[in-house]
Amino acid sequence: MQLLPLLLLLALPVHAEEPALQVLSYHDVKDYVAGDYDPDQYAVSTGNLIAQFTFLRDNGFHPVSVDDVIAAYDGQRPLPENAVLLTFDDGMKSFYTRVYPLLKLFKYPAVISVVTSWIESDVELDYAGKTRVSGDFLTWDQLREMQASGLVEVASHSHDLHKGIRGNPQHNTQPAATTRLFDGEKYETEAAYTARIERDLEQSVNSLQNELDRPPRVMTWPFGALNDDSTAVARKLGMHINLTLAPDTTVRNGSLRLGRNMLVANPTLDYFSAELLQKQPQRIFRVAQVDLDYVYDPDPEQQRRNLDRLLDRIKAMEISHVFLQAFADDDGDGGADEVYFPNRHLPVRADLFNRVAWQLRTRAHVRVFAWLPMLSFVGDAFEPEWRVMQQRNGVTAPDPVSEPRLSPFSPDARKLISEVYEDLAIHAKFDGLLFHDDGRLNEFEDFSPPALDALVEAFGEPVTPAALEEDEELARRWSTLKSESLLAFSLELAETVRHYQPDIKTARNIFASALLDDQADVYLAQDYDRFLETYDIVALMAMPGLEAREDEKDFYEDLVARVSASPEGLGRTIFQLQTVDWSNSLPVDSRDLRQRFRWLQSLGVRHLGYYPDDFVMGHPKLDDVRLGMSLANEYGEVLP
Repeated sequence: MQLLPLLLLLALPVHAEEPALQVLSYHDVKDYVAGDYDPDQYAVSTGNLIAQFTFLRDNGFHPVSVDDVIAAYDGQRPLPENAVLLTFDDGMKSFYTRVYPLLKLFKYPAVISVVTSWIESDVELDYAGKTRVSGDFLTWDQLREMQASGLVEVASHSHDLHKGIRGNPQHNTQPAATTRLFDGEKYETEAAYTARIERDLEQSVNSLQNELDRPPRVMTWPFGALNDDSTAVARKLGMHINLTLAPDTTVRNGSLRLGRNMLVANPTLDYFSAELLQKQPQRIFRVAQVDLDYVYDPDPEQQRRNLDRLLDRIKAMEISHVFLQAFADDDGDGGADEVYFPNRHLPVRADLFNRVAWQLRTRAHVRVFAWLPMLSFVGDAFEPEWRVMQQRNGVTAPDPVSEPRLSPFSPDARKLISEVYEDLAIHAKFDGLLFHDDGRLNEFEDFSPPALDALVEAFGEPVTPAALEEDEELARRWSTLKSESLLAFSLELAETVRHYQPDIKTARNIFASALLDDQADVYLAQDYDRFLETYDIVALMAMPGLEAREDEKDFYEDLVARVSASPEGLGRTIFQLQTVDWSNSLPVDSRDLRQRFRWLQSLGVRHLGYYPDDFVMGHPKLDDVRLGMSLANEYGEVLP
């Protein structure tokens, strides 16, 4: 089933003509909440909840039940217009004392998600900065009473997965439902992970069945963390509906995954109504691309200091995203010969990516895209015959001026690369993938054995380099085949990652010449408009130094004009500027960089970024980055 994107909240992926379903996620409800200053950022005041329910009633919104959702999903009957599903997480006692009376008054159905271990045993846990004990949570008697009313659907929130477990050697705690436990020496195996999830969900389902005489139909994943393996377990146990915190709603592998809008900071009625009416501001990207090589150091203390410096700098920038290097190129040939995560095929320089990505997400509050090559992997696991070959002047050999790349036409190469991506997805948490600029093939490539086989399959007979030189139309068809093969392979890699992290977004680097030169598709096998159709974001390397363009003003104006000519160009393209003059390896003046950022914005550019960020030397200067592209200067804009 295909993914159905949403603008803000959530649409039910039944049929295109079905009305939208908006799913709201609440937690505790208290008589008094101190707004932004309350330690419990997920709590809503009773007064605000009453106002929100009243708004729903008076403005044509219709709270629906799980039965209604299932009926629409099965095609039995459509949802009403402006359908809303109300969900409350964690099984707080306030749901019985404050929410349930309102549900009866308004005749609204709702879902309550309970952690069964918090009901069945004496607990003492930290919850939103306060110690909570068993008396703070619902009892079985209260759940039975509410279920009997017909208004309340009881969902599983796991038995004991609502916690963090150690996810890397650096002791970061990460969601128990998706993290492979690191015991101090090794990571949990896939079999052990699956068995742990099965034991937990079986215990939760059995408890709900025994106490409520009804098995749960809905699985609410703690922290919104799920993957294909965990949802398969839930589906086997009868829970075909999964509640997440993703921005999108999807149908995947026979399970419905409902993304939700989580209410935080006790939203006012104005804010609440703006969200429901989808009047939120447009979203923008402001991106720093970071070399993890700058963080790594064989001395753990120095490495820690490097990381702290990076985190402080990124947080102070007030940007939205970091594109974070996940590989190392120690010999400088452009090929990934080491990586920063456990894997099957490449040496691990350090098990570092997961820690840095997690810290950036939780401490600097940015989204992290894992930056990996598409084809440029080297090492003993990758056979020489898989390499991209060019044929020029009668000689077949790798291009001596390009990074070493593996042929996208080689099934063996694709398999190993896919396994590298899979291992990254298993061992790290991140928000998206950035495909490196190595995903290209020039007009003399690829003539490796697998590529020659693809030529025969595509054209019905062997094609020689001489024939391609003589026949312009044939050469263009070959270029299109290469371009589409690269696109398809990147989507395969993204799908491999989505098995473990279903909500990741995709971005891919593209050279400026692919937009400015009509012949670029031949010598790059990159098509800007196809990139826009394929990826969530196009990372345009708006770097005149890479294109040997001396007149920067004309260069940028031409780029903006080309991007603007595509209907979604300005909305989906990041202009990435260079911070180093690679002709002399000197840093670009930070003030010049700031001026370019502001000038591009005056031309209508919304999404901005740069590479590289040298946080060790403090280049570009923090003040200039803030003045040039910080979200703090973008009033009315929000993160995606």
